[in-house]
Amino acid sequence: MTEYEKDLPCTVAYPPVRVPVPLGKVLTDAHIRQLRVAETEKERFVGYYFNGMREDPYPGEDRLIVPSPKVATYDLKPEMSSLELTDKVIDRLSLGVYGFMLINFANPDMVAHTGNIGAAIKACEATDVCVGRIMEEILRVDGACIITGDHGNVEEMLGADGGMDTEHSTFPVPFMVIAKRFLGYPHHLPKGKLADVAPTLLCLLGLAVPPEMTGVNLLADFIQGGKT
Repeated sequence: MTEYEKDLPCTVAYPPVRVPVPLGKVLTDAHIRQLRVAETEKERFVGYYFNGMREDPYPGEDRLIVPSPKVATYDLKPEMSSLELTDKVIDRLSLGVYGFMLINFANPDMVAHTGNIGAAIKACEATDVCVGRIMEEILRVDGACIITGDHGNVEEMLGADGGMDTEHSTFPVPFMVIAKRFLGYPHHLPKGKLADVAPTLLCLLGLAVPPEMTGVNLLADFIQGGKT
């Protein structure tokens, strides 16, 4: 059905979809230096997948990968390497050279996969502290921060029958935009989809959305209303 290996002697019904103009390319074309950050467990998500199935970094794209802890299961260390990752992100922020950072926190998802709800709560608490530290630094330099995810999991660990659910879900994920210019103007954004993330981010950067992107800018109505 799908291409599990490139050299299989058969016709594939659903070949991989290549993204012609991912966000990383738009940033490179605009000469914006970018940083991708993750633990080893999520390395490919901030590189290969975020770049539309492209292995190599774009020009001006740096990658910072922190080793995930060596434990039997991640519920034994719910924070995983989030604290070290956060320290390194703050160090990079202080350089003032990056116009965009993609930061992945692996622990809420990876710990939720173990089915240990107590550990999953600790994972979320650790992530909350880390995101708060990073957000303070971003606001200090008058930047903007988007907090979101690409699927649900830790939010919904019990099934309808009361049994444990350790798989990804379609639970609606948060999409929060934080910036100094929005403080004092709380606003509910319209419901969106993954394709809307890049156009919204490009709006924050003051860049045009390429025609290849089919999503919409979720901030459009808010900004047109003069809340900037």
